[in-house]
Amino acid sequence: MFTFGIAGGEQGFEPLLLLLLALALEAYIGEAGLLAKVGWHPANAIGASIHTLDLKLNRQHRGELDRAVRGVLVAVVGAGLSLALGWAVAWLGQNHAFGWIVETVLLVLLLDQRGHYDRLRAVAGKLGEQGLEPAREAMARIAGDGGCPVDGHGVARAAIESSARNFCDEVVALVFWYLLFGFPGFLVCKVVSIMNARIGHRTPHYRAFGLTAARLNDALAMIPARLAGLFIVIAALFTPTARPGQAWKIMLRDAGKYRSYNAGWPIAAVAGALNLTLAGPRRLAEHTVAEPWIGGGSARAVDKDIRRALYLYLVACLVNAMWVAAFAVVRLALPE
Repeated sequence: MFTFGIAGGEQGFEPLLLLLLALALEAYIGEAGLLAKVGWHPANAIGASIHTLDLKLNRQHRGELDRAVRGVLVAVVGAGLSLALGWAVAWLGQNHAFGWIVETVLLVLLLDQRGHYDRLRAVAGKLGEQGLEPAREAMARIAGDGGCPVDGHGVARAAIESSARNFCDEVVALVFWYLLFGFPGFLVCKVVSIMNARIGHRTPHYRAFGLTAARLNDALAMIPARLAGLFIVIAALFTPTARPGQAWKIMLRDAGKYRSYNAGWPIAAVAGALNLTLAGPRRLAEHTVAEPWIGGGSARAVDKDIRRALYLYLVACLVNAMWVAAFAVVRLALPE
């Protein structure tokens, strides 16, 4: 682990043990506990800051080049500030008796295993018990600007794809960069992911302004995306009715077909593991988005398939935690 000059203080905890603790706590309490319930959340604060910069710097009357340069500044400053803040938090954790609590709380708040699981489980419940419209409303809140399909099978496929993308972006990528660079790497990855979600779209309004944020996010997710696909293949070994061999085959064959090449790895692995066909044309409220199909199974996904995907997601999160535990054992066993 590269810690940017942060020496392990006498009062510091082992960072990988903090990460394991945070993964366990977030899996148990979900959406950031009391802080989320009262409406404050660091991810919301980061998102609000990016939204403010978007309103001030990405105005329609400005030219494409001007907006692209401003987008570079937003991405560089955002990543730089998050690196500095992450370093400060890590230093506090290593050099003060109770500083590790601050880092652990922030890790729990910014990870998103259980929270996303609960949101998608709600979509599955509404699709199976209340019908299409309540499920579409719940899925639209998750999909955001990506839009929500108008048919039930499309909603189910979108939910399953969301589980794979979230596993990559909000679990594996954050853990990967923490393993490399501690909390500074974790926070930079999180901030860049939020920037990409807010401004990294291919629409005319964001194409220039969000280009740097999108490319930076692609670079940070390149290795974690492939790890996420591998972890899903491994998780399929321990998931009833899943097909690990097919998951591996479809992942290698179809990952590059998805609109996001990084996200294509875990999504193709899920499609193969559950014998589904994902992606494909999406019928939205106002138009249809034509995209290639991924997988070789049924495209008529239903609420039960969402629950199967969530079981696979849960096991994959355990595989990810075991990876962290293995690194922690090796790190603790090495002589100082």
